Amino acid sequence: MKDNNKVVLAFSGGLDTSYCVKYLKLEKELSVHAAIVNTGGFDKEELDDIKDRAYQLGADEFTVLEETENFYTNCLKYLIFGNILRNNTYPLSVSAERVFQAIALVNYAKKINAGFIAHGSTGAGNDQVRFDLVFQILAPEIEIITPIRDQKLSRKAEIDYLAAHGAAQDWEKAKYSINKGLWGTSVGGDETLTSHLALPEKAFPTQLKNTEPQQVKIKFKQGELCGLNDRELSPVDIIQQLEQIAQPYAIGRDIHVGDTILGIKGRVGFEAAASLIIIKAHHSLEKHVLGKWQQYWKEQLANWYGMMVHEGQFLDPVMRNIESFLQDSQANVEGTVYIDLAPYRFQIAGIKSKYDLMQSDFGQYGEMNNAWTAEDVKGFTKILANQTKIYQHVNHLPYD
Repeated sequence: MKDNNKVVLAFSGGLDTSYCVKYLKLEKELSVHAAIVNTGGFDKEELDDIKDRAYQLGADEFTVLEETENFYTNCLKYLIFGNILRNNTYPLSVSAERVFQAIALVNYAKKINAGFIAHGSTGAGNDQVRFDLVFQILAPEIEIITPIRDQKLSRKAEIDYLAAHGAAQDWEKAKYSINKGLWGTSVGGDETLTSHLALPEKAFPTQLKNTEPQQVKIKFKQGELCGLNDRELSPVDIIQQLEQIAQPYAIGRDIHVGDTILGIKGRVGFEAAASLIIIKAHHSLEKHVLGKWQQYWKEQLANWYGMMVHEGQFLDPVMRNIESFLQDSQANVEGTVYIDLAPYRFQIAGIKSKYDLMQSDFGQYGEMNNAWTAEDVKGFTKILANQTKIYQHVNHLPYD
């Protein structure tokens, strides 16, 4: 039986969720169980600070739900297999995390028999849909509370409410909204609410510190990360260590413009050095070891998979079907990719793989053919032209 005095709050320590703690305690008179789901974006010191903040605000309980490995195993590896960039730009840094955070929150709410579950999403963004979808699918019996969305609160109204209830803080220091995760960090601010302003240098969490170029090596086996700079490591460790190496070059910054789940356009900045490098490295390796049609169909399904993840539809059964295809496509995606790092940019230098199709004895592109003659190519080209020649002749097009 659900305890109708308990509410599980998705808590980050930011303005919105800080407001939610006070509101749920004082206005709803609920026992607040604040929970943060770590999908790779927080270290121990940061989590300790968030814990202290939760108790200072009056939370009855605080817990950290660790989901980093689960997030990689059940989602991130498929984003890598698919070389997925939303609108050819955004590596789904935050949107991919939300489903796994929501699942962890539901499981925790069930564990403590909470009657309510709450989050601090606004009414104009994607996260409200992502969280609500998972909550409604996995726990329709638990009531969802969303104070910021339901009350249409402004930032100033939240700050004033907290100050009036003994939780004043200089929130203006946090001018930019930062969401940090294993796969990258999103950055929102006044500039991203426009269509023409760029984020200033100071908006990004990591500043340029390293100007000396260097080369890194990433090793893949069956499409999965398995080594960095000749060291065998777990995929999660590779992502985290590559981020530490590449971030000081200010690599991976961009602004993504896309269609939200609600149908409006959205703009967000991000900093995602490791994810962009890994995706481009993996894609380069695939171009060497996969055939044309493997690459083509993988791109079609991966694009669909990325859209579904972005829109919170991760639990749809078709996603498991696409994952099976992506996994199967990775059998020969094995080798080492060499990447050159420099301030604000990176470049794929090359690859080495025993499955490299450029090793073929049939011929070298633009050089010499070994498996066919000049006459073979002339005949092949003539037959290849037939279909279009017939169409041109019948329709009397002006290209004759």
